[in-house]
Amino acid sequence: MQKRIMIVGAGPVGMVCALALGRQGFDVTVVEREAGPVMDQRAASLHPTTLAMLGDLGIGETIIDKGLIAPKYQYHDRVSGGIVAEFDLSTMADEFRYPYVLQYEQYKFTDDVSTRYADEIGIAVLFSTEATQIVQHDDRVTVTLEQDGAQEVREYDYLIGADGGRSIVRKSQDIAFEGFTYDERFVKIATFFDFGAERPDYAFRNYFSDPSEWCNLFKVRGADGSGLWRAIFPTRVGESEEEALSHAGIQERLQKFFPKAGDYQIAYSNVYAVNQRVAATFRKGRVLLAGDSAHVNNPIGGMGMNGGIHDAVNLGEKLGRVLRGEADAALLDLYSRQRRKAAVDFVQAQTIQNKRLLEERAPEIRAQHLRDLRDAASDPERARAFMRRASLADSLKAAASVS
Repeated sequence: MQKRIMIVGAGPVGMVCALALGRQGFDVTVVEREAGPVMDQRAASLHPTTLAMLGDLGIGETIIDKGLIAPKYQYHDRVSGGIVAEFDLSTMADEFRYPYVLQYEQYKFTDDVSTRYADEIGIAVLFSTEATQIVQHDDRVTVTLEQDGAQEVREYDYLIGADGGRSIVRKSQDIAFEGFTYDERFVKIATFFDFGAERPDYAFRNYFSDPSEWCNLFKVRGADGSGLWRAIFPTRVGESEEEALSHAGIQERLQKFFPKAGDYQIAYSNVYAVNQRVAATFRKGRVLLAGDSAHVNNPIGGMGMNGGIHDAVNLGEKLGRVLRGEADAALLDLYSRQRRKAAVDFVQAQTIQNKRLLEERAPEIRAQHLRDLRDAASDPERARAFMRRASLADSLKAAASVS
């Protein structure tokens, strides 16, 4: 009898997991409570390590043609206005099959996998469908699905929760989500203004250190392919969401960052809370967690979606072996240990450090941070080490060492 897997969540992690398992011949069903692929404006950076995994799954070249290739990224001192350090992934072509970051919006990537590839290999994707109850048994998992007010109970061999930071799956299993929430929220603003035309020395990925108001600035293709620049700022003390997203609030932020004549034309903007949290375990019996349902972090460095895709590939390989009878179910505990180590020791540690670097207010410490960046970028071996860690190559190596 063909083994059946339910995946809750049709985001990038859920769909990569579905693809990894579907290509092995398993019966995979994905449920998503939204009516279709969600056009959210969150993650947009795919690191070299992630691109290699996607290449192995047969989708690397397809998405590369649709994204922006970004081999370089920069750290800036917003106070002085200078570029502090530039790192160039093209110098690591001997280590990385894809020596660059691909700027490709999460919603486009998810749409690619949930439409073209899901149909191609027979993955069932049920939109407007919610898993409302999950019950484990010794030999199966029963799931109550609700669609258009009607309920249906189905049985699966395993269930994977890839349903985000507020995961219904994680909560149903009473798995603790340990960590903290930042006091400030993040303001994301996308503008049609072409910073690259005005500042051709800017890379497609930029981090601005500023004790008063740090900033990230990235380029993506946007909905029509003509190009957008996304800026991320922290909210200010006492600032409401309405104030941050008002026309005056948005224009003031952008004009302070990069003064220009006339208003900025805005594509979209939003404010969101930011957490640093990791699930106590990524496995409980026949229920497994991957992506944001297992770990969430601030977006500085673009590690969340990448780490989640790494979860999906690791889990797909191990669960496949278990389902084929090649390994005991205890192998899934190794998945939990390996990927939890990557989340705690690398994704959490690095993203927390990234934020501290950009927001540091103590003059001496801030100056030392900037010197360290400058020195690392100017030394080829230190630069390579920096890029290995930033690309999550070190996290994969450390996870693989866990037995």
